[in-house]
Amino acid sequence: MFDILHTHPDFLVINKHPGVSVHKDDGDVMLLQEVAKQSGDAQLYLIHRLDKMTSGILLLGRNREAAAKLSANFAEREVEKFYVAIGSKKPKKKQGVVTGDMTRSRRSSWKLENSRENPAITQFFSAAAGQGRRLFLCKPHTGKTHQIRVALRSVGSGITGDDIYGNEPADRGYLHAYALRFRYAGQQWQFTCPPEQGELWQFAETQQVLAEWATPWELAWPVLPGKRK
Repeated sequence: MFDILHTHPDFLVINKHPGVSVHKDDGDVMLLQEVAKQSGDAQLYLIHRLDKMTSGILLLGRNREAAAKLSANFAEREVEKFYVAIGSKKPKKKQGVVTGDMTRSRRSSWKLENSRENPAITQFFSAAAGQGRRLFLCKPHTGKTHQIRVALRSVGSGITGDDIYGNEPADRGYLHAYALRFRYAGQQWQFTCPPEQGELWQFAETQQVLAEWATPWELAWPVLPGKRK
């Protein structure tokens, strides 16, 4: 279900495996309880969320005070989050910023609108991922439900294995929380967790690009709306 990547007195950093629910639903085992058994904590606190299909870095608080501070960092957008994904088609543009309001669509899905009253904002790069697919590196600046999945669908490259927004089935949904950077207790923390589970990550072309993206906070990201270069 998970691997513990880093243990701090106030927080844990884990790698959540794909297909594991953060919350107990449909008979799933509660992830936090399973992590606590391994870490020896009486209780753990969820700081942010990942979709069930999404693997990768998840930050958990080990006490109420730390959880409140870290949650505030996320709420105030002081945490840099980076995701990698594999899309089945060539996008309309190789890199850029996807901006727009998100509204409910059919079933449990969302759609991107042209309006920008309370927009979801996602910067992205893309590169060849082998067999005609594209590898994406995404940096969301907002925390909307399904934000990256909707953003990539909007540029014409739904995530491979995504049963709501994708264009092709696969052994998993190819979205992974790749890196996290934040300040806590006067110190800068940064963590990177390359994806491992899923055959499409293993292509040499993909592995080479992931190596080039090893420190995503140092890349020259596309300019955000309203910002000068």
